[in-house]
Amino acid sequence: MKKISILLLVVLYSIQMSADEGMWMIHAIDAALEKKMQERGLLLDGREIYDADAPGAGVADAVVSLDFGCTGSIISDEGLVITNHHCAFSDVHSLSTPSKNYLEDGFWAMRSEEEVHIPGKSIYLLKKVLDVTSEVEELTASLKAEGKPIGMRKISFLLEKKYSKETSLEASLSSYWAGSKYYMALYQVYRDIRLVAAPPVFSAAFGGDIDNWEWPQHKCDFAMYRIYTAPDGSSADYSPENVPLHPVKRLTISLDGYRPGDFTMVIGYPGRTNRYTSAPELEFNEKVNLPVSNSIRQNQMDIIRQWMDTDASVRLKYQDKYFTLSNIQELGYGEQLCFGRFKVAEQLKKRDAELSNWIRTKGNRMDIPATLRQKYADIQDIERNRILYRETFVRGSNLSLIIRKAFNAYSRGSSPINLAKDYAEIDLRVEKDLMTYALKEYLENVDSIFLTSDQRAVMQKYDNVNGCCDLASLAEDLWNSSLFTCEEGISRLEAGKVSEEEVETDPLASFLMSAKITDFNTKEEEVEGKNNIKMLTGEYKRSLYAMRQERGEMQYPDANSTMRISYGKVCTLEPSDGVICDWKTTPRGILEKYNPASYDFFLPDRLYLLYSASQWGRWGFGADKSQMYVNFLTDNDITGGNSGSPVLNSKGELIGLAFDGNKESLASDALYVPKYNCCVCVDIRFILWTLDRVAGLERILQEIGC
Repeated sequence: MKKISILLLVVLYSIQMSADEGMWMIHAIDAALEKKMQERGLLLDGREIYDADAPGAGVADAVVSLDFGCTGSIISDEGLVITNHHCAFSDVHSLSTPSKNYLEDGFWAMRSEEEVHIPGKSIYLLKKVLDVTSEVEELTASLKAEGKPIGMRKISFLLEKKYSKETSLEASLSSYWAGSKYYMALYQVYRDIRLVAAPPVFSAAFGGDIDNWEWPQHKCDFAMYRIYTAPDGSSADYSPENVPLHPVKRLTISLDGYRPGDFTMVIGYPGRTNRYTSAPELEFNEKVNLPVSNSIRQNQMDIIRQWMDTDASVRLKYQDKYFTLSNIQELGYGEQLCFGRFKVAEQLKKRDAELSNWIRTKGNRMDIPATLRQKYADIQDIERNRILYRETFVRGSNLSLIIRKAFNAYSRGSSPINLAKDYAEIDLRVEKDLMTYALKEYLENVDSIFLTSDQRAVMQKYDNVNGCCDLASLAEDLWNSSLFTCEEGISRLEAGKVSEEEVETDPLASFLMSAKITDFNTKEEEVEGKNNIKMLTGEYKRSLYAMRQERGEMQYPDANSTMRISYGKVCTLEPSDGVICDWKTTPRGILEKYNPASYDFFLPDRLYLLYSASQWGRWGFGADKSQMYVNFLTDNDITGGNSGSPVLNSKGELIGLAFDGNKESLASDALYVPKYNCCVCVDIRFILWTLDRVAGLERILQEIGC
């Protein structure tokens, strides 16, 4: 047994720490991690990256979070922030109109007065991270002794309130390793954020949905915001009297470029990973969750895309929705593919076996991996139905969200709500196709036990001679009889002039809303019993952390939208046998892909001519300045939320922005796969050329010292 355990330990270590994987906590750069980075080429020490006791001393002092959805970095002494275009996509879309489409024309503030405030947008600047594990444990014990509620919401509320009061900063408590450790992050929050620059989608998103998660890519994926403060430098809500932020730190831009093997690091706010997942959970996602959701989302995309390609007004309305849906669907499809290709479940089963062995050495404790396997087997049919319900009746169309919004408001006894804005953002032709698909997909595939009595009664009216329900007629009649789809009903809904009874008895609304998530939850709770999957999953993660800690292994927690650092190098990619991809792309690739008949690969005449001229000026390189890179690859470990993160060289200088991963990397939610996990970046020199030659924003170039 000892020989087997040693072998499994070697396998486990290779799974956990192969290559330069890891999204390491920025405040936890210890001597060991610093040494590993310096061995790879880093020329800084840890305190030059993050130093909570010396504001402005660390590179991380210039890295910010955009509402914990994307990352940005400060690149001027006037609060200028650079991030990805796809992070600004919704903001640019919200400013666009049929007569002035900033998505297609680009948004360039030629003067400071033209910078546009984005309502509701915030930028978070990390000031300090504190280990509050003992404080959480003490507070939990105190509340328990007093017989008071002990939920994490209560704990977070009390401690965040305390630290916010003490520091005048926004405090955010996060759990790591399922409650093994707790850290409090303290942020300065800025709420007057203004859009400065965003190139047209034909540049920023060249290749569109087709090239998403692919390599090679050719996107100039950047946008710029500016942080404004009160005249005294304090954070303030929007006011014409506000002034640009004077930051304690800004990033230095490097025009020196990079070569394969050069050191790179990425600092940002990765959103979520699940690398402490069990094999049963992974297999459930691979075989139950993803196949259902991926199929439905792809069909929804096909419906929307067909309308977008035939009607410009639909494209403008649905471009943001389609962009979001496409990104999620392609991520899910890539995960499903990569989980199988790289045999992730098999590797995790080896880790689970090692963990089971370790648990047995600790005494008479439950075999958590084995118990989880049985629990997932017990609930998989219920979960398949729940996913089907979520993707059709809840997320299946924008109209279903409007119906749910109205239904919930009126059922709570709220005063009538105005839905004019909601209707202005949709096209009923598209929504009808989406709704029809959602109804048919759900009713054809959901297990009959989850059909409500109201739904059964309606369906019986449409039974044909063969005893099957005529779903097409059912969907058509529900649509035609609903106040949510007719002109007169919509006018009254937009004006808030319908009654609670009308909403609750509406044929389409009542059919959709008679099914509830609680129907699935109740059934699942009955099957799971006392030791439910959520509880077991937490115990699994805590045990895995404890086992690794006992063995002295370096380990990083799952991403959770807190600041992290990853390190790596500029690299090539061999996506499959016999195929080797270069580490960079050039404007020549844009011209090769150019297709005037394809929206994704279209170029306006001016862009086409600029790319064709190959006049890169001061931003080019080589003996005659005739060379330019568009995108490049590194093997930095990233995930969603890292979008817009600065890609830095060995001296901590900005050489590009992270904006995507390759499709071969999409097992990385659960497992980092060496040689396949890549980070796709846009070259800062191509960005600067775009600001110069495409936009003519000389004022911005002067501001950042280029």
